[in-house]
Amino acid sequence: MKIFEVTYRYDGTDDMVRPQPVDADAARARLNEGSQSVVALLDGVADGTGAVEHVVHLDPRDLGVEVGGRRTPAQRPFAAVVGCSDARVPIELVFKEGPNDLFVVRVAGNGLGAEVLGSLRYAVDHLGDSLKLVVVLGHSGCGAVTAAVDAYLEPASYLSVAVNHALRGILDRLLAVINAAARRMAEEFGPDVTRRPGYRTALIEAASVSHAALSAHTLQRHLGDDGPQGLRAAYGTYLIDAHTVWAPRAGSADCTGLAYPPSDLAGFAGFADAVVRSERIRAILATPAP
Repeated sequence: MKIFEVTYRYDGTDDMVRPQPVDADAARARLNEGSQSVVALLDGVADGTGAVEHVVHLDPRDLGVEVGGRRTPAQRPFAAVVGCSDARVPIELVFKEGPNDLFVVRVAGNGLGAEVLGSLRYAVDHLGDSLKLVVVLGHSGCGAVTAAVDAYLEPASYLSVAVNHALRGILDRLLAVINAAARRMAEEFGPDVTRRPGYRTALIEAASVSHAALSAHTLQRHLGDDGPQGLRAAYGTYLIDAHTVWAPRAGSADCTGLAYPPSDLAGFAGFADAVVRSERIRAILATPAP
């Protein structure tokens, strides 16, 4: 029998309590290391037998517990994460973090609506002493991106959501990035790429990570001028089947872990090339018809 146990642990000493990251690079590295350790752990569950333990070391002060009494803990997250509402993407578990480590905002399609930007503005204004990084995390097979891709591929299907203003608002934010991803795929693989069996899935995945990167770029511009000095934005896509964070980046074959977004148009051109030429997109396009 396979047992996967998640344990939040405090052993009575401060030796195991992790210090807060000192800057954005350290925050990104900590999240990437946590993600990679979760991947290794879940791979062990899939391949082996017996008990596998996932330990998250806690500072009891983050739960309001101190020697001699209880109190309401102060917020001190080192990263804010904009994620999708999808229940299959448990953000703290994805990055092996515990309470009070992440300021999480979840909305369908991880879009930057007014409520999301307002929540992030609160985090920056009130938690700036601890906050070092803002992350936009998409995920594979996103329902919102899938619906928007289907509307792009079959415009008549958009009529079914045209009168639903809340849903339409989510889809409308995605259509521009879907169009850009589709155009880049056609340039790379030729106009017949739309006939490949894996085209729809590849477009969904390319659009998901492109949307996350563009949103991170937008946040960097939005928060960079009047946010805490050194605060940076990063992006990635959580692959539900592989449990990894995927983030193609210009000029590198490395797609593992969170990455910083391009800073200008030329950077996004290189990013688009990295997405469509990535092993993941090529593999999806090569998938034979069922």
